[in-house]
Amino acid sequence: MSVAVSQRRPCSPPFIDPPGYARHRPEATLLYQLVEQHFPTFCDVRAAAGRPLPDYVQEEFDAYLKCGRLEEGFLRVRCEQCHAEKLVAFSCKKRGFCPSCGARRMAETAALLANEVLPECPLRQWVLSLPMALRFLLAINPEALTLVLGVVYRTISRHLIHKAGLTRTTGHTGAVTLIQRFGSALNLNVHFHMIFVDGVYLVDGEHVPIFRHVPAPTGTELQSLVQRIAERVGRVLEKRGLIERDIESAWLAANAEPGPLDDLVGHSITYRIAAGPRAGQKLFTLQTLPANEPEQQGDHRSAAEAGGFSLHAGIDIEPHQRAKLERLCRYVSRPPVAEDRLALTASGQVRYTLKTPYRDGTTHIVLEPLDFIARLAALVPPPRMHLTRYHGVFAPHSRLRAAITPAHRGKGGGKPQTQEGADKPATPRHVAMNWAQRLKRVFGIDIEACARCGGKLKVIASIEEPAVVAKILAHLEKAASDRHQTELPLGARAPPVQARLI
Repeated sequence: MSVAVSQRRPCSPPFIDPPGYARHRPEATLLYQLVEQHFPTFCDVRAAAGRPLPDYVQEEFDAYLKCGRLEEGFLRVRCEQCHAEKLVAFSCKKRGFCPSCGARRMAETAALLANEVLPECPLRQWVLSLPMALRFLLAINPEALTLVLGVVYRTISRHLIHKAGLTRTTGHTGAVTLIQRFGSALNLNVHFHMIFVDGVYLVDGEHVPIFRHVPAPTGTELQSLVQRIAERVGRVLEKRGLIERDIESAWLAANAEPGPLDDLVGHSITYRIAAGPRAGQKLFTLQTLPANEPEQQGDHRSAAEAGGFSLHAGIDIEPHQRAKLERLCRYVSRPPVAEDRLALTASGQVRYTLKTPYRDGTTHIVLEPLDFIARLAALVPPPRMHLTRYHGVFAPHSRLRAAITPAHRGKGGGKPQTQEGADKPATPRHVAMNWAQRLKRVFGIDIEACARCGGKLKVIASIEEPAVVAKILAHLEKAASDRHQTELPLGARAPPVQARLI
């Protein structure tokens, strides 16, 4: 028996994380603690009022409370050389407010657009904000969202084609739209970030499309465009019976079947309190800076406004500025909640710092915990509402997509060639980045190689059975007190947690 024990392989050494890397522990964040403590109470309040949360919202919160927790399952990762091990927790992969999964999606979306979709040509960001009533309609109605976005794209596309001196049969444009549903104050604010090619592709027979650059819009052109968009959007939605307009062109929501989140959505859009004894009153804000004078309009760097719409086209990207393009893509696809701007006041209220101060000097908003949960619930997108759209030459069925995009994939790429002796086509397909690649792409941290010996890391098991999970974690907790094992071999998901304000 003693011989068998002496010949047993020694315990794996503890895993050493690379410099600058720390395991994400969601249970230690203020956001997680607020959701864990107050979400059950919020559900009871909604149920007592006869307005329970929809299943997709309930699932979003439940999945977030399991996201990144080793107690809910994990992967075992081992170095192939020194056999050091770590555990990697599972992600919830939801689209609502989870900061970790939102950052993962942000990194992957930015890399996809910069590497495989947007070509090395002049690009421009067009940002369209919408009237209050339309924000409510588009937040709950995916069909209306598609209609409005189609009108906006066609209007800007037609402007670029005409400015280039071409027609719709000879000139082609393209854009990628990232739909943001949130504002800086955790309010529901549906608006469009559209990355357009800053010009037109000229198609001459079967030759490669030729790009023709179009100058930036002037202030007059921008004003004309936003007025045209306002009129066309109103006409399309009114024709579909989705809105009604009076003689003053005021936007009125049409009578429709009320939804379970209509009150939360409405209060979030209008900056009002949604839960508690002060429900319906204006949100409490902190103004710590002096008010600023409104910017003067005059060129494309300023926003043009008409009928509650606001159109901005002041950010352009040159062909060689690929790093700037990826930063822009990260910005427009970022998650709605920034944990480092979240804090608690001495009285237990939630204080959230605005990303950019308002013109009146407002720098913070203050929320009751239940109202904070209500805002998170309003930010969860309905099922089957796609938040990234491709238009024109970037559309999946465009015959020019393969010739224009860096990845050269699409309908216009011809039949995929097969390698000799292989059954599957050799044409490369997009493969999503794994968690280690995202860390390296965004933070410059290499987690694919062992920091102890440089060996390659390999996933050796997926542990999901609750009894097995509990047994392994109990063993690691016990082994942590061993003087030969000074730290738990625990890993993390990407990205690492940032500093937070508490």
